[in-house]
Amino acid sequence: MIDIVNQLNAIHRQVSRHEGADGDEVTVVLRRQYDAAIGDVWSALTEPDRIKRWFLPVSGDLQAGGKFQLEGNAGGEILGCEPPTLLRLAFGGPTSIVEVALADDGGEKTTLQMTHTVPLAMAGSGAGALYVGPGWDGALLGLALYLAGEAPEDPVKAANEPEVIEFSGHSIEAWKAAVEGSGTATADEIAAAVQMAKAQFTPDERQ
Repeated sequence: MIDIVNQLNAIHRQVSRHEGADGDEVTVVLRRQYDAAIGDVWSALTEPDRIKRWFLPVSGDLQAGGKFQLEGNAGGEILGCEPPTLLRLAFGGPTSIVEVALADDGGEKTTLQMTHTVPLAMAGSGAGALYVGPGWDGALLGLALYLAGEAPEDPVKAANEPEVIEFSGHSIEAWKAAVEGSGTATADEIAAAVQMAKAQFTPDERQ
């Protein structure tokens, strides 16, 4: 069983709108600590045989400058790789940039910070965080279960289990609160994004 409350509370969420090199951008930040050494977390993030145990099967040229493809999901390009602390990707498109940074907290503990930045034109407003945030929450949950030795046999199938759907529903509410607190979207924009997030992450009556 997943401890939904603790897993949700383990993730820090932040949304911002700021000026980038090519115009306004929207950035979401997720941060959580894992009870694992930095080398173990890095390995789980970068080795195909381990990635598929908590996320999705991945193929491609998995080195800096190479392209990758997640099975049934997005592909992209590896823009930078600095073991064991920094991974930078173009994810789903050349202007959708994901950066994963690891910090060694000592005592077999590691903090992971994920930053996902897209042009304002792509996100629409800060409410665009609701299109990606719950999915990243699910990924960080999957990584936590895997590092704790509690990963399901089939992570893709497990994503449709009732308790994971429940986790996603609460995640949507957490991201809604983060967007509201950021002041980067109107109430109407947030309401519309919440409905789209529910359709994507908690389909049917499992909301």
